Amino acid sequence: MPNTDDSKNMVSIPAGSFLMGSDDHYPEERPAHLEQVAGFRMDQHPVTNAEFRRFVKDTGYRTIAETPPTAEEFPDATPDQLVAGSLVFRQTEGPVPLNDWRQWWHWTTGAHWRAPLGPGSTLDGLDRHPVVHIAFEDALAYAHWAGKELPTEVEWEYAARAGRPPTMYAWGDEVEPHGRVMANTWRGEFPWQNLEPPGRDRTSAVGRYRANDWGLVDLIGNVWEWTTSGWTDSHAEAGAEQHSCCAPERPLQESDRKVMKGGSHVCAESYCLRYRPPARQGQSVRSSTSHLGFRCIKRD
Repeated sequence: MPNTDDSKNMVSIPAGSFLMGSDDHYPEERPAHLEQVAGFRMDQHPVTNAEFRRFVKDTGYRTIAETPPTAEEFPDATPDQLVAGSLVFRQTEGPVPLNDWRQWWHWTTGAHWRAPLGPGSTLDGLDRHPVVHIAFEDALAYAHWAGKELPTEVEWEYAARAGRPPTMYAWGDEVEPHGRVMANTWRGEFPWQNLEPPGRDRTSAVGRYRANDWGLVDLIGNVWEWTTSGWTDSHAEAGAEQHSCCAPERPLQESDRKVMKGGSHVCAESYCLRYRPPARQGQSVRSSTSHLGFRCIKRD
């Protein structure tokens, strides 16, 4: 049966307006523009391994990363390619060209939410960490079971700003105000030099870093988070359907991409300065990685 305690660990987000996007960073964040947002409630933190485990136990759900693709879906694939798996980040031993993501992202057979680093890995000690290797359909399935929804990009960015005026980061213009680390991001030269203490080079337990002014944690860093908004190369190209909760639905296709927000523990100033509220990236709906999760909302 679904989780009916839909108020647990949720934060009320007031209606209001904000300046969405940025004219100062990556092209896909442009143009900055005013958005009006109705009130809603949002999960205080990303869905954790413990929470996702309850969903799976209740429903028997298998994620896309756990399900081998079929020859009908991919008629040009060879049998050895029709295996279940996901992308896993691996730190390199030294500097590598930053124009080739395959240097640090590795397709790993047997990697999924229960085995985040691949065969032999477990969730021991990770109950309070965000669940990862979650494709868009997996997030939708969990949200439906929980009696919730996924946020639009507009709702997500509004919540990340928490009523603050536009600044470089969600908390201000300094990445580490007074030397305080504010989010789980890559510190050092990407992807080989991570200056985090030992044992903190991947996800972190939710709530380890300071909440924003509305009481939400880990909206920035830790894991990227799915939204329901379709990917566009800029905000100028986004029609009303891209951020409307009432857009006409059609079956998802392999080529569809959705916006993910917030950056992750592998976002670095030296490579991917996307641990900022307006930052955005597109992700194929059936793809999953070791740094991609989600959180849910309920609309008032």
